[in-house]
Amino acid sequence: MTDLGPLNYFLGISVTSTSSGMFLSQRTYAADIRERADMTGCQPSRTPVDTGSKLSATGPPVANPTLYRSLAGALQYLTFMRPDISYAVQQICLFMHDPREQHYSALKRILRYIQGTLDHGLQLYVSSTTSLTAYSDADWAGCPSTR
Repeated sequence: MTDLGPLNYFLGISVTSTSSGMFLSQRTYAADIRERADMTGCQPSRTPVDTGSKLSATGPPVANPTLYRSLAGALQYLTFMRPDISYAVQQICLFMHDPREQHYSALKRILRYIQGTLDHGLQLYVSSTTSLTAYSDADWAGCPSTR
């Protein structure tokens, strides 16, 4: 094996090391997703999901389901460094087998949110603590079609 030096970029993840830790970002990968969707010049959205409405399996089908599936899969990989979009991406991935126009609109909203938050990522701090703390917020009964 060869030592390639300090980690800078690996599998679409950019790593910036400092004395306080590491910052992990997928800025370039996110920009590539927006380019594939032809949304590089779109207006940013303040939130990744519309909290007032729930997605359902009704409506006209998407004109290009292959593009929808490709973009949804790419967004799934983006959630590794962007937990802020995890819920929204999970919602659009529920309908990958039969995407509808409302699902594609939700996907485009996520891409508009990413447009305004390209610099987001994960900051990992140096710590001597060996315990792990996790938080979860689940709304199992909120969706009428999957509860």
